[in-house]
Amino acid sequence: MTDPEIHQLEIEKIFSKKWYFIAHESEIPNKGDYVSRWIVHDPVLLIRSGAGDINAFINSCTHRGVHLCTADLGNKKTFTCPYHGWTYNIEGELVGILAGNKLYGEEMDKKEWGLRKVPKVESYHGLIFASLNPDVEPLEEFLGGMKWYFDIMLGRSNKGMEVIGAPQRWVVDTNWKVSAEVFVGDAYHTAMTHRSTVELGISPKDPLFASNGYQIQLENGHGLNVIQPPESVSIPPYQGLPEELWPMFEENLTEEQLSVFKNTMVFNGNCFPNLSFLSPMHGKGEHENLTNFLTIRQWRPLGPDKIEAWSWVLVDKEAPEEFKENSYKRYVNTFGPGGTLEQDDTELWTRLADASKGVTARDKNLHFNNVVNYLMGMDFVEPVDDFPGPGIAYPTTFLDVVHRGFYEYWQELISKES
Repeated sequence: MTDPEIHQLEIEKIFSKKWYFIAHESEIPNKGDYVSRWIVHDPVLLIRSGAGDINAFINSCTHRGVHLCTADLGNKKTFTCPYHGWTYNIEGELVGILAGNKLYGEEMDKKEWGLRKVPKVESYHGLIFASLNPDVEPLEEFLGGMKWYFDIMLGRSNKGMEVIGAPQRWVVDTNWKVSAEVFVGDAYHTAMTHRSTVELGISPKDPLFASNGYQIQLENGHGLNVIQPPESVSIPPYQGLPEELWPMFEENLTEEQLSVFKNTMVFNGNCFPNLSFLSPMHGKGEHENLTNFLTIRQWRPLGPDKIEAWSWVLVDKEAPEEFKENSYKRYVNTFGPGGTLEQDDTELWTRLADASKGVTARDKNLHFNNVVNYLMGMDFVEPVDDFPGPGIAYPTTFLDVVHRGFYEYWQELISKES
C-alpha cells in the first residue's frame, strides 16, 4: 500500500496502459469549452472542437514542455503558453509563435509542432475515458459486463445525465487502492465506520442491513454491490427517482435491468483501476424523504501514500429542478468533502496508510506474518444462478469476492513483462 517501487510499477504497467476516466461530456457542451485534467502525472487538456468533437491533448507546450493551461475549466478560442508565447487553437494546431518569422525563419513547419494528442479517447454514456497506450483494447471490451450496470445508472433517461457544477477535489493521505477497494464492494465497513449516522438516524440500525442483495464479480478487476432491502422493508421504486422519469426507464432499459433497478437501494462499485461510483438513497432519517444521487469518483495517485479525490455529482437532465437541488444537497451532506460519511471513510483510510508504512507491514520476508485478511465468504458462500445481470453474483454483499478479483487483476498487470 505504501511502497514507492510498487507505486512506480503501477504507473508504468496499469495507469499508462489501461483506460482512465477523465471527464463527463456534459462538462464541455459548447464549442471551445475545455477542462484540464490528469492521468496521474500526465496533464490532459480536453476541448470541444469547432465541429463538436472531443479533442484530448497532452496539456504541455511543445516548445519547452511547460504546463500550458492551468485553469480547471473555461471557454477559449486559443491557448497561449505563458513561458514564451506559443499559441494553439482548439484543434491543437500551433497558430502563433512570438516573433516567429525573425527567430525561426521559414524553415520550421508549424504543423509539426501542434499539441500532442492523447493516443486513445472513447466514451460510454457520456463518461470520457482516455489511454496513453495506443494499443489499448476498445473501451467497451474493457468495460465488459460493467456496461449493463452503467446503462441503469447513466443510460436510463432519454437525454442522459449531466454533471452538477465542477468536480470537487480534496487530498487524502492514503493509497489509491484503499479507496478503490472500499467502493468496489466493502459494505461490511458501514455498520462500524458509519456508526455515527446510525445514531443520528440517517442510516438503518440493523448492522446487517447493508448485507442484503448481491455482490457481483466482473471481468478485468471490475465489481460492484447491488444492495437491496430485506423482504420486511418497503422502499420507493427506482431509488426514489421522480415518477415522470419512469416511462423513460421502461423505454431505455431491458426488463431484466428494470427488475434490478426497481428494487435496489444502493449501487456501489469500482471500474478498474480507480473509477468508483455510488448511487444510494438518502433521506432526513431512516426512510423519510429518500432521495437518490449519483457520484462518480476518480482516485488520482499523487504518490504511494497520497491521493487527490475527484468527485462528480450527476443527475438526469430531464429531472425536475427541485429534485436536482435536493439530490445535490444529499450528496454534499453525506459524501461531499465535509459530508458525514466521507469524513468517516477518509479518517480510516489515512490510518490504514499510516499503519502500512512500518517495517512490520512492509516486511517482504514475512517475518511478522504481515498478511491481511480477504477471506470473507471464501469456500462457503456460493454464487446464485438466477441473477439477471452479467457477472458472477453472490447472495450477500458481506463478501471479499470482488476484492480478490480486483487484486488478482492488479497482480496480473503488475507482473507482466514490459
